[in-house]
Amino acid sequence: MKIFVTREIPGTALDKLRSSGNEVNVFDNDRPMTPEELLEKASGMDAILTLLTDKIDGKVIDAIGSQLKVISNYAVGFDNIKVEDATERGVVVANTPSDEVNEAVAEHSWALMLALARRIVEADEATRRGAYKGWEPGIFLGINMVGKTLGIIGLGNIGLMTARRAKGWNMRVLYNKRSRDEKAEKELGVEFANLDRLYAESDFISLHVPLTDETHHMINKDAFAKMKKGVILVNTARGPIVNEAELVEALRDGKLRGAGLDVYDNEPNINPELVAMENVVTTPHIASATWEAREKMGQQAVDAILKTFAGEKPENIVNGEVWDKRIK
Repeated sequence: MKIFVTREIPGTALDKLRSSGNEVNVFDNDRPMTPEELLEKASGMDAILTLLTDKIDGKVIDAIGSQLKVISNYAVGFDNIKVEDATERGVVVANTPSDEVNEAVAEHSWALMLALARRIVEADEATRRGAYKGWEPGIFLGINMVGKTLGIIGLGNIGLMTARRAKGWNMRVLYNKRSRDEKAEKELGVEFANLDRLYAESDFISLHVPLTDETHHMINKDAFAKMKKGVILVNTARGPIVNEAELVEALRDGKLRGAGLDVYDNEPNINPELVAMENVVTTPHIASATWEAREKMGQQAVDAILKTFAGEKPENIVNGEVWDKRIK
């Protein structure tokens, strides 16, 4: 079988793939592939291991060829793949969710909240350029997190891990999702709230929803208008959930105390006004970037391919109906 990997990944997973007896080709440039390169390199492959920077739709799948059996996406999200197009063509799509990834993203969400609450990035920059002349009572005043209200939009696995950490800060946690999670309410003491209430009462808001037509730009000027003045917003989910132009306005007007962003509306391009703001902390889409998470992601992505070739259902299959049709 022929396998194409769209970019070198860290860890030991590709060693496992290369020793599997299959023909493995890895894109030899350490950058995202262009659409033209993807079509050229992936043509004729039985499997492709993709990254979230690779856009896959029906036209791409058809160009690769009818022999394509599986698309294994090295990411938790799979909005870069038109899953319905793959399903129509009988191609398995798999992703890489895990506790290791969930923990990493939850930790990064907290890192951004803490950095903003205590103005760590601003203070670090000032110290490095020599502005620190000795202790002063009024410089870089932040806010305590203890006792504050954290609003979590999207209480999936990552949202749950983010909420679990709030107990140590004695924070009240409001959450919003499609349906109530009574188990989480009992275990963690979180409270279900509609979005209007969550916006109005939260001192911190952390986003953990997938990118869909419904969530695209759900955090916009209307949402900002309903938020408590001085709120801190953190996004480690997907960039287009937040309307960046309207976020700039809310920050400029003082509605938001700050914003922590790991993802962006038009990656890798970032609104230049956001980059220039002292109360915005930006990171380059690294929320899941721990050695533990990356190793797990790689192993899952490789296993999905090898299991599909062996006639075994992949652990994290996205379109299970494809597999169901195979075994009928």
